[in-house]
Amino acid sequence: MEEPDLSVLVVEDETDLATMICTYVQAAGFRAHAVHAGPDALAAARTDQPAVVILDLGLPGMDGIEVCRQLRTFTDCYVLMLTARTDEIDKVIGLSVGADDYITKPFSLRELVARIQAVLRRPRTKPKQAEATSFGELQLDVAGRRVEIGGTPVDLTRTEFDVLALLAASPGIVLARRRIIDEVWDPAWVGDEHVVDVHVANLRSKLGDDPAAPTYIETVRGIGYRWVRP
Repeated sequence: MEEPDLSVLVVEDETDLATMICTYVQAAGFRAHAVHAGPDALAAARTDQPAVVILDLGLPGMDGIEVCRQLRTFTDCYVLMLTARTDEIDKVIGLSVGADDYITKPFSLRELVARIQAVLRRPRTKPKQAEATSFGELQLDVAGRRVEIGGTPVDLTRTEFDVLALLAASPGIVLARRRIIDEVWDPAWVGDEHVVDVHVANLRSKLGDDPAAPTYIETVRGIGYRWVRP
């Protein structure tokens, strides 16, 4: 059972479903409460500082994508997105704005709790290199969880930073997608390995790294990714 002081915020406009989720999450040892609209979610996250936000994509007014985008401006909590849509683009967009995982409706409450527990077990990456490392114009401060390019700070999500630090820990070594998931997510994580590609694409965009002529992250087709040796 998880520590009881861990708070879960449920953002779901279907009140019966929200109540069911809260009840099941509380039975698993978490504190939980629900809100039913985007603005209320942002207010609750600022006040309660939850460890995990379970966020419905299809909220009225302000949808889950915009809520997630705004959450990422002030909190590093884990975001598990709920979606009734089967279109892959919805999942990709959710991950691109900072969601850590997604689960498609209908889902079992047991699976939902397992996903919450999985994100909370994510090990923080511990690179083998010095905690402050330079790769050309890129400055990586692992202890301070900061990245700069040419002296300009780069704003990364929690997961983006962990993927970056893991890759940079072993320049020239190919890391399979499954290895990245095991290290950054959790060995028990059962989602689509495509999540790695989404976060790498976000990293490349923020680092200004051209995948066709990479300075930092090279794609190894059919396997995974490799940090380019300086």
